[in-house]
Amino acid sequence: MEKALWYLFAGTRGGANRVRIVRELAERPRNANQLAERLDLDYNTVTHHLTMLTDHDVVEPGGSDYGKLYFLTERFEHHQDTFEEIATEVD
Repeated sequence: MEKALWYLFAGTRGGANRVRIVRELAERPRNANQLAERLDLDYNTVTHHLTMLTDHDVVEPGGSDYGKLYFLTERFEHHQDTFEEIATEVD
């Protein structure tokens, strides 16, 4: 999991936006539209990042397709310290 976190947040161009998305989801679950509005990002950009975060078991969707909420996974929460270390470098 630590390698995946380094790749997602520090090893790619979109890492800073993914950090912002995770920080928003740490406050409370949100859907893609809410994230796009709060972060002033294009909806398609947010859904791309959510797909990557889902594929690497950082977030998981809940609910139906329309308006589904995203949550941080338990697996990710066990690696929160690593995320914070990486986020500090990305910010």
